[in-house]
Amino acid sequence: MPLVRDDGEFRFYGGFALRVRVIIEAAMATQKLMLSEFSWDERYQVKGIEEVLTPALVVYPDVVASNIARTLQLLGGDSDRWRAHIKTAKLAYTLRMLVERGVRNFKCATTLELLVVCRSGAADVLLAFPVMGANARRVREIADQFSDIRISVLAENEEQVLQWQGGTVGVFVDINPGMNRTGVEQGHGSKVVRLVRGIGEAGLEFRGLHYYDGQYGGLDERERTAAAHTGYDRLLELVNEIGQSGVSVPEIITAGTPTFPSSLTYEGFHGGGFIHRVSPGTIVYCDASSLAEVPNYGYAPAVLVLTRVVSHPHDGIVTCDAGHKAVSADAGVPTCVVVGHPELMPVKPSEEHLPLNLKEEKRRPQVGQALYLLPRHVCPTVNNFDSALVVRNGQIVSVENVSARGHEAPLLLTLEESSTSPAATEKV
Repeated sequence: MPLVRDDGEFRFYGGFALRVRVIIEAAMATQKLMLSEFSWDERYQVKGIEEVLTPALVVYPDVVASNIARTLQLLGGDSDRWRAHIKTAKLAYTLRMLVERGVRNFKCATTLELLVVCRSGAADVLLAFPVMGANARRVREIADQFSDIRISVLAENEEQVLQWQGGTVGVFVDINPGMNRTGVEQGHGSKVVRLVRGIGEAGLEFRGLHYYDGQYGGLDERERTAAAHTGYDRLLELVNEIGQSGVSVPEIITAGTPTFPSSLTYEGFHGGGFIHRVSPGTIVYCDASSLAEVPNYGYAPAVLVLTRVVSHPHDGIVTCDAGHKAVSADAGVPTCVVVGHPELMPVKPSEEHLPLNLKEEKRRPQVGQALYLLPRHVCPTVNNFDSALVVRNGQIVSVENVSARGHEAPLLLTLEESSTSPAATEKV
């Protein structure tokens, strides 16, 4: 009997692999949580919108600051425990806000994000993506350029380890907790130990274990915590296995936004002889998914998409100019919540059009009326925009580049080649 629910708690029987599989299948079978509506708040009002081209990405720095402060409060005021993932923040403007508040450890997924965060005041950055080939050589270039910043990478096999020989980057072993994107399966302890030894034998610094348990977002918080803690039990077994081989684990990184609270309540992360850091990124801005996953923690949306109604194509339908090239559709439909308008339900978007089903005809917005959208998934939504409006107290105070949007130019060139090639594009 693999899994039994007893008075709201889980009891586990049988092997670790079986009980993790049951938990993961339950998570995969559950639709990701999302708010169905969000009430209007005057702090989101943008004045002077007659001069704004829509769709427009709007960042509210006062709310960003509040979300950062709340995260640090949950971490007991210890900013060193937060390895913030910048895939959400994207803007150098936002990264500087994090640095100014003591957050100096970061995580990223692209070489462009790595470059931007290094330029923004980071002290310690993990490129949490298994780069190979030219991508790895580009990381070496950036590491050489920012030699005062501690830069690390992920590895899950010998080939990935050996490509870093002779360089300055450190290596985290990537553990697969059941999300099945990257990493060594956490049940393969002997493989993890061999890989850790191989890092030392290659003359590289083993810096810890990376464990992103992002697959539990569809579970309610109690079930999510039970599932996450079961995985953390096995993670600590891996730490012990590595220790028995004569190598200590300096750092463990867990938790995106959904399991951030779960990581904080796991006692095994305290006093274990290693640094434990969490790596939520979405909570800097928040979206309709994260606010459903971590409710009642004091977070609020810090980014909205400003759009306009452009058509009344049919009774009961209005259309605005925020298709999937503005508000990302990667997390499914609906792609967003119309703030302050529970009578409007977003349906399947096309590239530039977002139709909205209207529940109450008497409340139909006029063509040209502005609407504010709370994305279902804010991270790729931010990535859709080149620029963002920064709004404080209703006033547009600046326009900021989405500095880490997309990727660097695709051709890796030496400085000499770059200066002589007419086709070369300068790296950001």
